[in-house]
Amino acid sequence: MNWSFIFFFNSILLGVGLAMDAFSVSLANGLNEPCMGRGKMCGIAGVFAAFQAIMPMAGWICVHTIVERFKAFEKFIPWIALILLCYIGGKMLIEGIRNKGEEEQCSSKMSFGLLMVQGVATSIDALSVGFTIADYGWLMALVCALVIAAVTFVICMGGLMLGKKFGTKLAGKASILGGVILILIGLEIFISGII
Repeated sequence: MNWSFIFFFNSILLGVGLAMDAFSVSLANGLNEPCMGRGKMCGIAGVFAAFQAIMPMAGWICVHTIVERFKAFEKFIPWIALILLCYIGGKMLIEGIRNKGEEEQCSSKMSFGLLMVQGVATSIDALSVGFTIADYGWLMALVCALVIAAVTFVICMGGLMLGKKFGTKLAGKASILGGVILILIGLEIFISGII
């Protein structure tokens, strides 16, 4: 493939497709923490964007080095995403049920570790994109990954803003809704990965 409009257009489309899970998780994060500041929102979107860039590059490297080992790992991707997202979603759901009726407080709810788990869970399917960009040279693969990251960042910021807006209106029920959304995302990744 050459440097062309089609290359950038395909990269943007890949970014949109890959960012949908991260968008949904961002929406849930915004619902769960309606008083989140801009800096934290940029940090969360940045982590999702970084993972969405790293995973296709890791897949590209696997194609060019250890394809056989990666193919054996590929069947576990839906299971890993399901387990991680159900764990996070279940935790949010339990917190929401326990705090039901209590006034929603504006405190920092997301730990760095939890954000890393979300980043891995929402981007692990992007490893397989390394196969679709395998015919790219390393520079084109890197540019494609950076375009995917930029698209993911923008989409996740939109998800966080939407989540914040509705999280403020939903108050105490936001954590329950966010947990349910994460569990559903995990199930969707699992079912589409198995089928």
